[in-house]
Amino acid sequence: MSGGPEIDREEGESKGRYRLVLDGHEAELTYSRLGAAAIIIDHTGVPDALRGRGAGQALVARAVEDARTEGRSIVPLCPFAKAQISRHPEWQDVLQRRS
Repeated sequence: MSGGPEIDREEGESKGRYRLVLDGHEAELTYSRLGAAAIIIDHTGVPDALRGRGAGQALVARAVEDARTEGRSIVPLCPFAKAQISRHPEWQDVLQRRS
């Protein structure tokens, strides 16, 4: 997925999602807003047809990129997102720090 597929973002007042469509299959990452300063990633769904193609990683990378740009932190409750962020030290600056 070099160059990457286009990822759409939808955000409401309290929830949002990233959506990636590849070869007619949709993968998504959903999140809830935690005030103005953080998001909670609660789900990453990748259909079998897209597994192993980097779709989930691309969604998490986009969430990290947007969090940096917007000055938000991330609470990764989704096991997949948590694992991806832990595998990428360069993404860990966006993790919400516990007080």
